[in-house]
Amino acid sequence: MMNLAKLDFVALDITGKNYLTWAMDTKIHLEAGNLGETIKEENSAFSQDRAKAMIFIHCHLDEGLKSEYLTIKDPLVLWKALRNRYNHQKTMILPRARYEWTHLRIQDFKSVAEYNSAMFRISS
Repeated sequence: MMNLAKLDFVALDITGKNYLTWAMDTKIHLEAGNLGETIKEENSAFSQDRAKAMIFIHCHLDEGLKSEYLTIKDPLVLWKALRNRYNHQKTMILPRARYEWTHLRIQDFKSVAEYNSAMFRISS
């Protein structure tokens, strides 16, 4: 069986620039560890599972965020607080990405590799 601890990912930056990927990675890792229920509404997770989820989430936060949310003990409350703080990025990033996608032209690049790089950057 593979070791999930080796599949680490980047901690959430205090600026929140990587929030969308961090949230997806965190959710997937919690689900893989049977802790996904801890960040859902009306959950019936055991206190042990909540503690494990908090440890996991805290390990993947920037030091500034750790100190800011130090008093929160419930992973659902922390999840909601971070979502309220950073989830507005979808409304800011999506229109810009759509604009860039609409105006993406291969003739604006010197090589196909540069074009592919720009295309993958926009789609991510």
